[in-house]
Amino acid sequence: MDHNVYLLATDPKNPCRDVIHSRDTGLKVNVFCIDKDRFDPNTNEIQLYGYAHGKLYAFETINVTPDDALDVIDAIQWYAGYIDFPEMEILPEDPRIGKNIAM
Repeated sequence: MDHNVYLLATDPKNPCRDVIHSRDTGLKVNVFCIDKDRFDPNTNEIQLYGYAHGKLYAFETINVTPDDALDVIDAIQWYAGYIDFPEMEILPEDPRIGKNIAM
């Protein structure tokens, strides 16, 4: 089975705002540290969550297509390894209390 190669675009002014890019497909995923940043989920995109190094991350696709949707978990697992936290559990829902209320 072939594996996608992922690249990371980082924001030098905000270390919690990364974008994962698949080199082999059109998949792009925004990364948010939602303990510190406001996160308003886009209902047209896929959101997944995970804790690493004491931070809660939200992962949200950018203009996701049905073909790319299958690779979202793989991209997040790659990112978890990149941040040296490969055991990150990927959660389907926001685990915060009052999760439907934007912080």
